[in-house]
Amino acid sequence: MRLRPSARLRLPAQALGAGPARAAAFLRGADLGAAGERAGHAARPLARAASGGRSNPVSDTFDLVGVGFGPSNLSLAVALRERGSRLVARFLEARPAFAWHPDMMIAGSDMQVSFLKDLVSLRNPRSAFSFLSYLHAKGRLTRFINRKTFFPSREEFNDYLGWVAGQLDVCSYDRRVTAIEPVRSGGEISALRVSAESASGAREHFLARNLVLAPGGRPYWPEPFAALRGSARVLHARDYLGGVAARLRPGTRIAVIGGGQSGAEIFADLAGRPEAPRVEMILRAGAPRPSDDSPFVNEIFHPEETGRFHALPPEARERRLAEAQPTNYSVVDHDLIATMYDLLYEQSVRGEDRLALRARTSVLAAAEDADGIRLRLVGAEGETRAGYDLVILATGYRRGIDRALLGGIGDWWTGAPPARDYRLPMAAGFGPAVFVQGQSEPTHGVGDTLLSVLALRSDEIAEAIEAQGHRGFALAAE
Repeated sequence: MRLRPSARLRLPAQALGAGPARAAAFLRGADLGAAGERAGHAARPLARAASGGRSNPVSDTFDLVGVGFGPSNLSLAVALRERGSRLVARFLEARPAFAWHPDMMIAGSDMQVSFLKDLVSLRNPRSAFSFLSYLHAKGRLTRFINRKTFFPSREEFNDYLGWVAGQLDVCSYDRRVTAIEPVRSGGEISALRVSAESASGAREHFLARNLVLAPGGRPYWPEPFAALRGSARVLHARDYLGGVAARLRPGTRIAVIGGGQSGAEIFADLAGRPEAPRVEMILRAGAPRPSDDSPFVNEIFHPEETGRFHALPPEARERRLAEAQPTNYSVVDHDLIATMYDLLYEQSVRGEDRLALRARTSVLAAAEDADGIRLRLVGAEGETRAGYDLVILATGYRRGIDRALLGGIGDWWTGAPPARDYRLPMAAGFGPAVFVQGQSEPTHGVGDTLLSVLALRSDEIAEAIEAQGHRGFALAAE
């Protein structure tokens, strides 16, 4: 996502923190949140959750239960609505309301993807749920056109997602999924029992004929920081605004670990804070590297590329993913690199040293003492030690499918990768279809974790679930 150069002197942050939740741990009670929604035909009424932490009776059976309600499952809800699907769906979201990356909603940050790659436009340009329809409904279409850009602010795109979510009625918020278990019938698995818990401790159970998992990415904590996960002085970038803003003081020593887009945005934002903290970006590369968003390279996000990529042998896929790294990983938008350079140059004119880049530097070890966080670093000049009041890990996310993600149905997964339609191969006798969103980069390409594929992927999954319904059970009546 871009940081507008014109906004670089007013970089106090607002909120966007990466609603992606801790996928591998969500069945142990981790936050699955991403955003809220509501879709197509209204689902059957849910049984009221019991209070006092006690479970309620199992709800009605749903044709589809979706875990997580960020852009991926929000797009699926819209696809079901626009297909006129008779599937009865319910999505479960840990957050109390829709929110997309609330702690990374940094002032002045723009989207890195065109608004035309919204929830629907590549599938249905006439959709009432497109970004253009949102602008029209908000009375800003003409003024947005006057900006002459394909890239709305991150804040505006988040508002667009919330606007779509507010028109649908298929999401139950404040529902943290705690278990997924098979339900047997006649010696086979005929449905899934999805258990969820509210912040107050009330528990509900949902029966699902099909399941779609969209838990987002797991914040990555490098090994030197593993023992400091509970420290108030070390946090992941996904918690940036909520975790840092109130703790800033003049001269606060902050290390930003990582040289990608998030790290650069946080560095630039802290540079403009009125508290004037001392900020160092620590990166292994020799300098922030620019992202490659040139037209020919961007062909890898073409809708037809997913099928081509999936058809390749594993070795060829790995080579393609390596080639695509400069489009999405450990890279920074050109304009933000220029902003950072200007900040450091202007600082040198004033003879100050509050901001710094530690390039070609790796963290060997981290420890906490009474004075803060002590880092042992290695760089071109050998090992050094440095102390900080706060450390922010702009180290990205990890995604992928494992048995922990699947919880109580993990033993039924064959271990094979998702099929072209994002369905997981399950053992014989397992009837429900299980789909994954945003976890299939090794088999579906670098676009799988990005907004670029949402509109078409959601429609493919909706079509596959409808086909499953015709084969395996009668679709729910309207």
